[in-house]
Amino acid sequence: MSYGYRSERRGIPIRPQWIIAVILLLFGAFRFLTSTQVNPVTGEKQHVAMSVPQEIALGVQSAPAMASQMGGEVDPHSQTATLVREVGERLVAESVARKSEYRFQFHLLSDPDMVNAFALPGGQVFITNGLLRRLQNEAQLAGVLGHEIGHVIHRHGAQHMAQGQFGQILVTAVGVASSDGRHSGRTNQQVAAMVNSMVNLSYSRGDESQSDQFGLEAMTAAGFDPSQMLGVMKILSEVSKGNRQPEWLGSHPHPEHRAEQIETWLHKQYPDGIPDNLTVGRKFKSR
Repeated sequence: MSYGYRSERRGIPIRPQWIIAVILLLFGAFRFLTSTQVNPVTGEKQHVAMSVPQEIALGVQSAPAMASQMGGEVDPHSQTATLVREVGERLVAESVARKSEYRFQFHLLSDPDMVNAFALPGGQVFITNGLLRRLQNEAQLAGVLGHEIGHVIHRHGAQHMAQGQFGQILVTAVGVASSDGRHSGRTNQQVAAMVNSMVNLSYSRGDESQSDQFGLEAMTAAGFDPSQMLGVMKILSEVSKGNRQPEWLGSHPHPEHRAEQIETWLHKQYPDGIPDNLTVGRKFKSR
């Protein structure tokens, strides 16, 4: 026997769990839509889950744990760690990133096999030895670090946290609304979770393209040859061969796809070729 209210007009039962689900959805939508801030650097109005000081605090607090997962941090006074820090600070000083409140810090992680670079909200930027040792020059390093600075400046982490919170409320609401069946509630909730994941992935691909463009602009402003980003994409392509999932299910576009977008940007910005004042910087020895 099922209990619930019945509409006299259509004879459709209105179950209490549906009312709860609607309330959850309205609450989630209201919180998401009202959690807006204007990005102080880009001027973009964004749905974000925290303030800039909160982003900074979260990044500083999370940095040691993230570093420990990849072999820990290389001695900050070493030659390679100093190089990473110097290039990163140069990018910040010569780009719009200098106008932000973020306290950028650049870390080299010890893991020799993991090919990765990432940024935490608030300005903590990391690159692994596994990626650095594959780069050929300073310009390529600048491209990688500039891309990660772009994630911070565009507040992608804070955006994803807000989206994730709203998505989790959506998943919960679907589960509550469909909980009257033996299996349908769980199945529908799993579908809703998949949809939420897909939405976040689509934003991630957009974030990557946005950060690629920021990286190109930042490395150019710092005097580096932006075409060297194509070399970074070639490295990533070689590393990822044989270990791929379909692009539409990945958080990053395939390197070849990103390379096409980079080439389009280069042709638009420099139709007559890269100016002589933009250089590759110091070349790295094979390691």
